[in-house]
Amino acid sequence: MKSSLLSLFLLSIICTTSCGHGEEDSFPTFPALPIPETLLFDNLLSFDYYHQRCPQLEQIIHTKLKQWVAKDHTLAASLLRLHFHDCFATGCDASILLNHEGSERRAEASKTLRGFQVIDDIKAEVEKSCPAIVSCTDILTAAIRDATVLLGGPYWRVPYGRKDSRISNAKDAEMVPSGRESITTLLELFQSRGLNFIDLVVLSGAHTIGRTSCGAIQHRLYQGLNGTSSMPNPPLDDHYLDFLQRKCRCASGDYVDLDATTPTTFDSQFYANLQKNMGLLSTDQMLYSDPRTSPIVNSLIGTPSLFIHQFSASMVRLANIQVLSGLDEAGEIRTNCNFVNPYNN
Repeated sequence: MKSSLLSLFLLSIICTTSCGHGEEDSFPTFPALPIPETLLFDNLLSFDYYHQRCPQLEQIIHTKLKQWVAKDHTLAASLLRLHFHDCFATGCDASILLNHEGSERRAEASKTLRGFQVIDDIKAEVEKSCPAIVSCTDILTAAIRDATVLLGGPYWRVPYGRKDSRISNAKDAEMVPSGRESITTLLELFQSRGLNFIDLVVLSGAHTIGRTSCGAIQHRLYQGLNGTSSMPNPPLDDHYLDFLQRKCRCASGDYVDLDATTPTTFDSQFYANLQKNMGLLSTDQMLYSDPRTSPIVNSLIGTPSLFIHQFSASMVRLANIQVLSGLDEAGEIRTNCNFVNPYNN
């Protein structure tokens, strides 16, 4: 009964952010936020921000991204991770893209991030059509939406108007969750950024696609959560653990799918895996055992469509973290995503 009530609660949230009007019995194929295009967000983001100044923006992003993913489908998941790292550090401001000594991009926590060249390629094409108009932050935000769609995930409309940061510090990259935190720590981190416990569970579902290195999960395979046990804590299915230990023997450079069952499909199987003790990351598996998050996991298992449609709503919320916008913000429109603009003397 508790799970059913939570499912209804989640559905009510989803339909206020993703469903069209009059869609009581079914979800629309492409959920869209029912907000008029002329209505501005509190931080001055709007859906029609580039309609006049760069009407071809979304077509450029879609075309370029489709070309890149066709050559390497793993880039789609990498872009999702890149966006999360950017937003969770100091807000969605493309500070992760700045490439200089001491930047977030050069930090140890960012060494496995990929997809920078995709954003650079899109930005170069956008600059040809709309010079000095579109921010790198907006490009990254729209690109991960299109990447999700290419993986079979939901479509959502992206409000635009973000500016790019002029500052990037390596120490800020340490603020991004590493996969070893407690659920309490994760909830506090998410709440400090305006996200809630539903966002935590749903955004963790991005691990339905993507991979991690064997080196990054050695602690998960050979010791407990506190380092005092030889068994994984939280537990792993015996057969799955045996497979992982054989694949990742000697901390090899191999990669492991985050979703052991349907790694190339954007679906809710990730949550069903947790029910079987097949959560690769400690933080993922703990979502199923913690009483604050397990009811949400169970609802997503019981009603798979909830994940698909709530994911779009949570991604919109993620992309709205501490954005730089408006005339009085310390941001700019970078002409090259790797560097701040040179000042004119």
